[in-house]
Amino acid sequence: MPALSTWLAFALVAIGMALTPGPNMMYLISRSLCQGPAAGLVSLGGVAVGFVVYMLCAAFGITALLFAVPYAYDVLRFSGALYLLWLCWQALKPGGRSPFEVTALPKDSNRRLFTMGLFTSVLNPKIAMLYLALLPQFVHPEHGSVLTQSLVLGLTQIVVSVAVNASVALSAGSISRFLGQRPAWLRIQRWLMGGMLGALALRMATEARR
Repeated sequence: MPALSTWLAFALVAIGMALTPGPNMMYLISRSLCQGPAAGLVSLGGVAVGFVVYMLCAAFGITALLFAVPYAYDVLRFSGALYLLWLCWQALKPGGRSPFEVTALPKDSNRRLFTMGLFTSVLNPKIAMLYLALLPQFVHPEHGSVLTQSLVLGLTQIVVSVAVNASVALSAGSISRFLGQRPAWLRIQRWLMGGMLGALALRMATEARR
């Protein structure tokens, strides 16, 4: 089992990542706004299954293999930082959109909603960065089974992310109406989002290899 301090630190990282808008959150918000909160929750089910796929891959050795390859960690770290900087630019560029601005989407069946949520999650670079670059930093062999630690931390991320995204899906309509009536708040939300993404990218790029 991971130490309590390590678990709490990872939980805070998971919360920060979950609150930072990315492909998963933007897809869930769009679905909730266009098709209702229930559609957002069905999509979230697919997203959660994608998290489980990443957790099992990381726990059963893909991370260890990745770190055994010279410079693989640095390539992944800088790739993640560049991706976060791209998301930052998308938020801050002239004409950028808030994820809570309504985008028209066609209505889909529950099966398609779940499938699209799954693929959005599996193909989400932010989740890949979390499991392949960040999670291993919190696994310490001296604290016991690496597999157990990886599973505990992975489940922590899943619970945190599902809770945050479910809250967003259920309240997306109210948040969108609030921001839509206050254009200044939309700009503030975009700049706050961009600032968070930029800070996270800087931290990832300057992080020394453990």
